[in-house]
Amino acid sequence: MPKILSINNYHYRRGGSDVVYLDHAALMEEQGWINGFFSMNHSKNLDTLWSKYFIDEIEFGHAYSLGQKLAMASKVVYSFEAQNKLKRLLQDFPADIAHLHCVYHHLSPSIISTLRDTGVPVVMTAHDLKIACPAYKMLNDTGVCEKCKEGNLLNVVKHRCVRDSLTASAIVMVESIVHRMLNTYQGKLDKVVVPSRFFMEKFIEWGWPGDKFAYIPNFVDSTRFEPSYNPGNYFLYFGRIAPEKGIATLMRAAKAAGIKLKIAGTGPIEAELHTLQAELQGDIEFLGYKLGSELHALIRDARAVVLPSEWYENAPMSVLESFALGTPIIGARIGGIPEMLIEGETGWTFESRNSEELTDLLSRVVDMPLTQMANAGRNARNHVTSNFNRARYLQATLELYASLGVKH
Repeated sequence: MPKILSINNYHYRRGGSDVVYLDHAALMEEQGWINGFFSMNHSKNLDTLWSKYFIDEIEFGHAYSLGQKLAMASKVVYSFEAQNKLKRLLQDFPADIAHLHCVYHHLSPSIISTLRDTGVPVVMTAHDLKIACPAYKMLNDTGVCEKCKEGNLLNVVKHRCVRDSLTASAIVMVESIVHRMLNTYQGKLDKVVVPSRFFMEKFIEWGWPGDKFAYIPNFVDSTRFEPSYNPGNYFLYFGRIAPEKGIATLMRAAKAAGIKLKIAGTGPIEAELHTLQAELQGDIEFLGYKLGSELHALIRDARAVVLPSEWYENAPMSVLESFALGTPIIGARIGGIPEMLIEGETGWTFESRNSEELTDLLSRVVDMPLTQMANAGRNARNHVTSNFNRARYLQATLELYASLGVKH
């Protein structure tokens, strides 16, 4: 049986990319593939025998000494620890193919060279824009940014694109310069999987050859989601509470439209949004972090889930999960979100950052008859079941692996 090595910074369901990493590996195991894993040690990791190969934890929010910070900075640029531990893993587990997910800033892109040197075909799923934009979001405090497209990476430091920090931005700039010089991404990755057409088009705009990409949309197993088609009286945002998610814009629109809004999640601007709520005095409820059946119930009972993003989203799993639970989406027209919806059938879109247009849309949706909302939920469920399913994802993945000489 073929052996697949799945590689990701975290070995637990921390965010959408980590969910894809674990679900992809589980799907391949169901097909008889033998799984191996390479990641970073972390207190929340799922138990695994592979942890003996994992690198030491790096968490930038923790308190570290100056020496520790310098050591971490060097690992961000080029991690010899990750290379050495990966070499040891490959000696014990001669993989037929390696599938990378998010590896930078922790494992570091240096492992791509290690894999290449051992002759293992290397596929990477682009969960974000890192292989083009050093700061991975094409975003700074002024909004969407593509200033590095022409190659001047000093913009990363000039605009403090990483955490609004001069030091962090300088480290990431150096990392990007080093790996561009080494041609790590374009030269050593065999294929890049893109879950959205928008990302593929954006990478090509930034100078990548089109034949480097394979468009494979994410999937959900709809059988694990139970819809009810009984829309409630509130709108829901769930996910990370971060500036680029547009939650402040949503809160202002919710107040203006006079609708009930629930926000589930945690993140760096929670306190800021609580302050905004104290000013707005809207019908807005912060629920904290939710997962599993409790989160599913919130999604299922919502009138609609809102994605008010203000950056180039890729292909949010939150869209697919909402659809699987029979709940339509209100999404910003930015990044890969619009291509996941059927306008007026499975959801509705509005101009990103446009609070007035969002206010109008929320007002219209809250006044729609329940039968119309239930039909939108059924359309959403049918859409995800037909177009974002396991079978299509698996077929495309196996065809990709076969094109690299790895067959089941």
